[in-house]
Amino acid sequence: MTSARRVAVVGAGWAGLAAAVRLVQGGAQVSVFEMARQPGGRARQADGAGHGFDNGQHILIGAYSATLALMREVGADPETLLLRQPLALVDPAGRGLQLPTGAPLPAFTRAVLAAHHWPLADRLALLAAASGWLLRRFRCPPGWTVQQLCGHLPRPVLAELIDPLCVAALNTPMAQASAPVFLRVLRDALFSGRGSADLLLPRAPLSDLLPAPAWRWLAARGATLHTGQRVTGLQAVHGGWQVDGTPCDAVVLACSATEAARLATQAAPAWAACAAGLAYEPIATAWLRDDGLQQAQPMVALPPGPQAPAQFAFHLGRLHHDPASQGIWTFVASSAGLWLADGLAQCGQAMLAQARLAFPGHFAGPDDQVLLHIAAERRATFACTPALVRPAMQIAPGLLAAGDHVQGPYPATLEGAVRSGIAAADACLTPT
Repeated sequence: MTSARRVAVVGAGWAGLAAAVRLVQGGAQVSVFEMARQPGGRARQADGAGHGFDNGQHILIGAYSATLALMREVGADPETLLLRQPLALVDPAGRGLQLPTGAPLPAFTRAVLAAHHWPLADRLALLAAASGWLLRRFRCPPGWTVQQLCGHLPRPVLAELIDPLCVAALNTPMAQASAPVFLRVLRDALFSGRGSADLLLPRAPLSDLLPAPAWRWLAARGATLHTGQRVTGLQAVHGGWQVDGTPCDAVVLACSATEAARLATQAAPAWAACAAGLAYEPIATAWLRDDGLQQAQPMVALPPGPQAPAQFAFHLGRLHHDPASQGIWTFVASSAGLWLADGLAQCGQAMLAQARLAFPGHFAGPDDQVLLHIAAERRATFACTPALVRPAMQIAPGLLAAGDHVQGPYPATLEGAVRSGIAAADACLTPT
């Protein structure tokens, strides 16, 4: 008999939690170190303006198989916690792309042909482009941008579909975004199976979806859990590692790329330089109140334009059952660097003006009573640019990385983070 492997997981975001759960399932002795006061990373509940706001609006889709399986494993029921509905990208007037239920290819074709706000020629051009992507197995030259891939499409299709999808999925503008990664997202989301493109909208605070249930699950199974503790040092020792003096056989760095680079500098300077060299894109979220605004869909695609920082609005009153959410909308501006250049307050004012323009007669009243809160993740995701070199999972023997920034086929998403954590845990459990 051999003793259980001792594994330290640094970081309790969704990647770290996925790694820790998988390691416990594999029989490891797990210690988790999280420098924040609560787990969840960039997808958790955060306090602000007297409300229990999340630290940004997140959505899941039906193709997030690893995330949904992990939620079920730790006792978080996706059927209760998520509102599942077919993908609908509709504007305040109800116009847009709405996928019916059914097999992916016929559903997409029917949705495009039914988008009568676009001229028939525009709809046929989109279907022709999608057919070409399918025939080429969703592959393109590695150095292409989404602009190069889709720039020939009609302007309305670009402005109302491709650009919002690109910034929502990759958090990077079309002119700089990686076309191969965009095609991978389209393949897995829109064309990989029945229900893969379904929207899964949180009906509870983000912490209830995974962080809190996973933390309880780990505690109940004997994992050692630390919060409010930033790891200061990582040393290689004979046959293993020490994390702030705690001996272990392996370490998973599931913290941010910046933190991982700091901790790995001595052990793997080239890896640390790669991780530290990533560029980032911000996401800004505004919480606005209007008790009278009702829409057919809880998620609304906002009309594009030079004075439109946000791409989507979400009606929390339709999604959440608690009274505090009634009448509250979140407006989300992905790739919001230009809007944040003049400060967070100015960005919030721009989204308030956009809300009033997109929904005439609504969001009226004094600004400070309508704009409840504005927040920004300045380093929300890495900039998903063509041919980007991302840090590898394997850093050194017994030292691995996990996170949505680690090398993989997806942009910075919850599913990418969860899959990365699981892969790092599996590597720890099967050492070479």
